[in-house]
Amino acid sequence: MESVARGGTRWKRFAVVMVPSVAATAAVGVALAQGALAASFSVSGQQAKVSVDRLDGKGFVQYGTIDTVHGGKKVPVAVSAFKSAELRGLCQSVVIPVPVFGDVSVKLNAGNNGKVVEAKNLYIDLDQLDADATFKNINIGVSANDTSKGPGLKDGDAVLPGSFAQEADEAVLTGVKQTSWATSAGTFKLSGLSLNVAKGKNECF
Repeated sequence: MESVARGGTRWKRFAVVMVPSVAATAAVGVALAQGALAASFSVSGQQAKVSVDRLDGKGFVQYGTIDTVHGGKKVPVAVSAFKSAELRGLCQSVVIPVPVFGDVSVKLNAGNNGKVVEAKNLYIDLDQLDADATFKNINIGVSANDTSKGPGLKDGDAVLPGSFAQEADEAVLTGVKQTSWATSAGTFKLSGLSLNVAKGKNECF
């Protein structure tokens, strides 16, 4: 009986901490679904997994930089940026380790059942990407500081010394699976938003 009581107490403490955060996240999610807010996703230095059935982007650029995440840790990333993008079958998940309680997963789905996620000035800081990709009028090996097709460098980004970028008028990616450290957008309209918080690991892939 004593162990059950302790377990119940831990759950209540966890709920006290998490419920306001989940409520706030849900409220923000509703606003995003209505296209009312700019968006930025970064969870205390945790990597997120993102999958997309299809991404149609215009004004594409990709360059390398260094992200500083929670605790001051520095990680090298490739930034994929689009002036505008439409995404179908979007899933984003992050697993957060909670002391004593264990892993907690936050999973977001949108753009299913014929609905489309719309983004403007979209930036994805990633370190792993698997997809089938088609580019229109692509330039490879240009200086990241001299790109003109995409939305420009994200505020605060400094390109890696000696690095180069690639850019294209349009990009179509299908079967996307990637791990990312951060996602930001000028506007992010999440049509058909579904948000799930669960104990244990519940990831996009």
